[in-house]
Amino acid sequence: MIASVVHGFYDEIRKDDLLGPIFNGAIAPQDWPHHLDKMCAFWSATLLRSGRYDGRPLPPHLALPELGEEHFRRWLALFRATVHELCPPDVAVLFMDRAMRIAHSFRLAIAFNRGEDTVLVRPIVEETL
Repeated sequence: MIASVVHGFYDEIRKDDLLGPIFNGAIAPQDWPHHLDKMCAFWSATLLRSGRYDGRPLPPHLALPELGEEHFRRWLALFRATVHELCPPDVAVLFMDRAMRIAHSFRLAIAFNRGEDTVLVRPIVEETL
């Protein structure tokens, strides 16, 4: 199920008007299989505590100066659509809970890294996507 979610989600990301150019600019076509494997390992570790992922997901995101609130909102909306299409409701809730926490953590880290006031970074509420 994790592999289906990851592959389905990134298929949508790659063709999205807002997110596609960012992801396709950061990940070369020949590197996508490796990236997808890494994302499957990440979600396996995140949801199942499998220990399969030992990377650092934040630094590549910090290197994207154009990354902003609208990108995280779109990312979460596409992720939500994917998990609700592919997963039983209770699993979709689990995926979204983790995704919302990750998005907020990344947004805080990006704001801090840019010297912005992190107090102004409020969690995105799923119902507003």
